[in-house]
Amino acid sequence: MSSHPRILILDDEPEMRALLQRYLGSQGFDVQIAVSAQQLDTFLTRTSYDVLVLDLMMPGENGLSVCKRLRAAGETIPIMMLTARGDPIDRVVGIEMGADDYLPKPFEPRELAARLNAMIRRQRMYYEGRAGAAQQTVCFGPFVLDLGNRSLTRDGVPVALTSGEFALLRALACNPGRPLGRERLLALAAGRNGAPGGITTERSVDVQVLRLRRLIEDDVSAPRYIQTVWGVGYLFAPGDGAP
Repeated sequence: MSSHPRILILDDEPEMRALLQRYLGSQGFDVQIAVSAQQLDTFLTRTSYDVLVLDLMMPGENGLSVCKRLRAAGETIPIMMLTARGDPIDRVVGIEMGADDYLPKPFEPRELAARLNAMIRRQRMYYEGRAGAAQQTVCFGPFVLDLGNRSLTRDGVPVALTSGEFALLRALACNPGRPLGRERLLALAAGRNGAPGGITTERSVDVQVLRLRRLIEDDVSAPRYIQTVWGVGYLFAPGDGAP
């Protein structure tokens, strides 16, 4: 798993994609390129990224539409919008759609890298602040998952979890209703402290899911809370268990 900041870029211009991949790669970023909105959705399902760079003007679904759709679905990744347009209204609309920053083309690659680093710092400070705030809990059925105390209870009775089981349950519970691929679950479970409890491969994710199901599901063969999404990975359903 890469320790470099992960950048996902969606741009329809081959020259721009090559430039960004070459320059940002030389600046220590792990760069993934998407050539369509559909491919971008696949990447976001499978892998965790630090920043998304969106081109505004693209054939098919444009950057504004992609940004609005992702925010409506609960995606919190920082978004940098790129555009060849010079009208200031585009910047306003982009921010209203959920973009975090905006850079008009042509731009200096060094400025883009600096802005991306600033976005990553702000995002990490935000989550570190949340982690240091009051304890957070996730309730589902008779269970209460306390993220601050790293504990799980069922009807008030403690349920013993290994570090790996807790990390994976936390990753799932913090993304309710969203299908998550195994690679992305690996990244979410590991966080900034490395892989916990032996979660180092996609196969180990399957093993931990089976262990969690034995702990929290009434019927492991028909799971209510941790559901399998065929061809993708797993989904956490805290409500009635409907996907």
